[in-house]
Amino acid sequence: LHEDEFTVRIQPPGAESFDLQVSGQMSVSELHQVLMDHELTCHHSCFSLQLGGAVLDSAAKLGSIQGIQEGALIRVVEDSYLVRDVRVHLRHVRNRLRSLDPAGRSLSYLSLFTRAHQESDSMEKGSVSRSPPFYILPGCKERRLTPLQPIRDDWKPLQCLRVLNISSWNPPPGNRKLHGDLMYISILTMEERELSITCCTRGFYLNQSTAFNFNPKPAAPKILCHSLVDLLSQLSPSFRKNFAALQKRRVYQHPYECIRAPVQVCAWAAPPGDHSLDCVTSEETDGQVTNRLGLMVTLTFVQIRDWNEELQRSRELPRASLLERRHRDRRLFRINSDFVAAAAQGAVSMTEGNVMPLNPGEPPHLHVSVWNNLFFSQGFDMSDHYAPVGGDAAAHAAAYASVDTEGLHTLGTAVVDYRGVRVTAQTVVPGLLEKNLEQIVYGSNDNGKTVFTHPRFLELLGESSKSLRIQPHQVLDHSDSPVELRSAVSTVGIFGSDGRPYILDLLRTFPPDLNFLVSAEAQQEVPAACRSFGFPQRHRHGLASLRPQLVEAFVQHRSELFAKMASDDLGHQFATEKPEEPQRAAEQNRRNIFWKACENVGSMSDSHFDIRFNPDVCFPGVRFPSECLPDVQKQRRLLWEAAAFLLSNQIPAVRISISEVITRSAKHIFRTYMKDVEPAAFSAAVSHFLNCLLSSSSAPVPDSCSDELPSRRRSRRRRTQSDRANFPTSSLWAKLTSDDLWSRIKTEAEDYYHYTFKSESIEEEIEKHNLQKISLLREMSIKTGIQLQLREYMFECRHKPAFSEDDVVNIFPVVKHLKPTSTDAAGLVQQAQLAAQRGFLRAGLDLLGQALTLFSSVCGILHEDVSKCLRLLGRLRYTLGENDDALILQEKAALISERIQGTDHPQTVQDYTHLALYFFAGGRLSTSLQLLYRARYLTLLIIGEDHPQIALLDTMLGLVLHALMENELSLKFLQNALTLTSKYHGAKSLKHAHSHHVLAIVYEIKGELQLALNHEKEAHILYKNQLGESSDSTKESSEYLQRLTDQGAILQRAVRHIASGKPSASVSPPKVCSHLRWQKKLSKAQLGAKPVLFFWQLPNHPVILHQLNLTCGITFIPPR
Repeated sequence: LHEDEFTVRIQPPGAESFDLQVSGQMSVSELHQVLMDHELTCHHSCFSLQLGGAVLDSAAKLGSIQGIQEGALIRVVEDSYLVRDVRVHLRHVRNRLRSLDPAGRSLSYLSLFTRAHQESDSMEKGSVSRSPPFYILPGCKERRLTPLQPIRDDWKPLQCLRVLNISSWNPPPGNRKLHGDLMYISILTMEERELSITCCTRGFYLNQSTAFNFNPKPAAPKILCHSLVDLLSQLSPSFRKNFAALQKRRVYQHPYECIRAPVQVCAWAAPPGDHSLDCVTSEETDGQVTNRLGLMVTLTFVQIRDWNEELQRSRELPRASLLERRHRDRRLFRINSDFVAAAAQGAVSMTEGNVMPLNPGEPPHLHVSVWNNLFFSQGFDMSDHYAPVGGDAAAHAAAYASVDTEGLHTLGTAVVDYRGVRVTAQTVVPGLLEKNLEQIVYGSNDNGKTVFTHPRFLELLGESSKSLRIQPHQVLDHSDSPVELRSAVSTVGIFGSDGRPYILDLLRTFPPDLNFLVSAEAQQEVPAACRSFGFPQRHRHGLASLRPQLVEAFVQHRSELFAKMASDDLGHQFATEKPEEPQRAAEQNRRNIFWKACENVGSMSDSHFDIRFNPDVCFPGVRFPSECLPDVQKQRRLLWEAAAFLLSNQIPAVRISISEVITRSAKHIFRTYMKDVEPAAFSAAVSHFLNCLLSSSSAPVPDSCSDELPSRRRSRRRRTQSDRANFPTSSLWAKLTSDDLWSRIKTEAEDYYHYTFKSESIEEEIEKHNLQKISLLREMSIKTGIQLQLREYMFECRHKPAFSEDDVVNIFPVVKHLKPTSTDAAGLVQQAQLAAQRGFLRAGLDLLGQALTLFSSVCGILHEDVSKCLRLLGRLRYTLGENDDALILQEKAALISERIQGTDHPQTVQDYTHLALYFFAGGRLSTSLQLLYRARYLTLLIIGEDHPQIALLDTMLGLVLHALMENELSLKFLQNALTLTSKYHGAKSLKHAHSHHVLAIVYEIKGELQLALNHEKEAHILYKNQLGESSDSTKESSEYLQRLTDQGAILQRAVRHIASGKPSASVSPPKVCSHLRWQKKLSKAQLGAKPVLFFWQLPNHPVILHQLNLTCGITFIPPR
């Protein structure tokens, strides 16, 4: 799997050559992109690569090119420009000039904490302040929002140009095209000099045109440069200076901070920013328009892609070898990423009314559109298709399941929520919108009234039904004839005009959750376990299904039960089997044993374990042949057993999150709330909704829409201030009050989640469960795509609403889609984890290294799976004692988490926490402390202080502060950790014992031996009761307890001896101390006229590191 890497020599035009490490599996086009990002060639974009005078094919792999080897010289040769190349070059230059601008890109702040504290990473330096901000300290109720995005010096504006714009003299006239002119651009430099530049086939030069006079002739100085950067560097000294400084800043940054993320993470809170001129973004926005007939008109520089053809061709790529599968997975990932971006853009355009619908005569919520070869529809019930299962509620929840069976084709699908509207984007089946396409050949699109089957689809679905746990079954069609299906009846199969078989999952793939399907015939079948929880309960739609994770958990449970039954019965048979018994009879007994075990666990087969579900047994309108009714009844009983397993085994392991119920219910209400809002009042409506949800103001009043202009028809005399202030109150959304919203939230929680809120107001509920309004605001904003201004919000102010319309910065689309990845790499990760669990750490490292190579080549560096591999590799390296390598790997994982999941994502907090441990192990204590402070701040913002994660962070903070001799501050965090571990893990838990032990260590160093003794006694009792006297933890605690007792006795003897006033006042010190220091302990009043010095143990770095490892759940096992 590890490709052979080698070094090539790159020769840029007009510059010295440099070495570059490449991989044999890297394509020429990928090398082209690498050179566009390299600091020595970044100002070029239109060039070809040549080896030995021959131009390299952009699609070829470097390893397949004849003559390429270690040290080969590859020349960068400047090519002639086309109009498209000029636009690409302008976009590249714009991106380079804004590469350090935090606006519009995924953020990362890790280097701010790892690099800024390198100089203070020493235990001896006591001049550096180690105290955290007051809002991080235990017990502080104030939650600051502005520290979420701290100020970075390397993000300070570094402007190279004032304006870079497309000239109004475009397009070039015919006679100038004959001279090679492609485009004209206008530039305003930092010296306030206006430049008019011609983009021609050979490059860029300054012309003599002005804003009102067109003169395309070259101006002095007559310079022709192939790169716009080179030309501007000669025309503007400020550009040359600032661009060089910009390059230095990029080199100083971590490479993972500069790579563009495949999916940009939009922060839910953002500082106010200035809007600047951007010719590239303007043209990209205007690149596609829609005429009055609803047909998309595309400008010449925008290319329309056939998404379905690209996707299906990628799926048809060979997959026999590992290299073929990797190439196929890479193509699928990249096409899916581009498709998701296009789907989000199209959904936004459709919601904003910029795309003409195909059915303009229908109500707006039933409109469907085709944009950029994608089909868009809203989440509403069209033609009563979802009527039997809940109407609009079911239409909003319907999704599809993807299968990757060779020969079976599915549509690319993305679900986009934007401004309260759910839009489904799909690739278009060839011929589906035409009249001559063959009708459905498999399944039913009318809820089982007419059902079809086809041998081709039965063959293709046979393989996928095994992985999806779907039982092949028969149903009755419209003529009462049995029809065989290997999927849900609502799964539709059609043949496109391209001849490919397409499967469309319209309603369900996985089996139904009978806990939410109430029917008269089902009342007699409900298990006692379900009845004890109050089920079944009616849901608003009939599409409640068992998640695939639950299906697999249930199958795993039954598999273990099957193995135990068969093993016990076979053991009993072997024990009682008589030697003279015929072999045929013994084999029949074994078959009976397996048949009995299969029957007991609900296996579809009577000879081996094979559990599958019939997704149609409770679907309205589906009829079964009479001879299949016993099997249908068996399947119904199996579904009830799975439903009971969910309630009795899975649900008890999950704590109900009150804040999650509140925010999800509020999100559902927000969806319908925004439908009645006029576009001019979006910001006012959003701020009013948030005020009704979270503001303590007695009666939130919507903003007056400050941008609304009065009509000229009204006289100035009649346009009073009160009229303008009352403008929005006539709208339905403006009549919402806090009481109304809480009442609707209670109703939604009861109907959808079957959870009852008994509080009379949200304020009472928040106080009852110790919730945080800032955390609710964060969750609500992330779920709905709202971006707010980064400032401190006064939720508790009763005289002024917390939010105004100016606080609503933007609304982003929230996209849900499948995330293709490398299945081979995922299998390697599972093998690596299994090997590590068995103690084969080196084998695990090798497997993870192979998985990392696969994930990186398929998905790119910035991906969740790459971050997971780096995290596991760092953990194994740390376990093996290779701390430096572990730190580098974990730092990369943390950077990726920030960039692709968000700076305040829970996974980012976890990565910060483990990185802090590795920094401590490497001796960089101050950096470790700052990372833990950051992790605690983010955790407080996400979930508040009343959470077990805070107990872990506080224990680590207490230990690191103890190592830095900040014992008073250390005790604050450790005492809080002790309280939280007792609350969430129990006063008799091992975690609580560990908290007592850590406190004893700090109190000992502080010199308060009695308190240390008390805490260690508690720890010893817990270890003894939980693990027994023979455990290592109990023995270590016993030894430490004895040492504390001895120290206390020596100290008492010293005090008594000194107080006696005898001439000899020297007392021998305890012999158990290894690292000692002198310090005055007792005052003159306690010891008499002459003070006495004695000593005790300093913080021991290995001991503290051992406690940190235990806190993080890291134990060291001998590698095999």
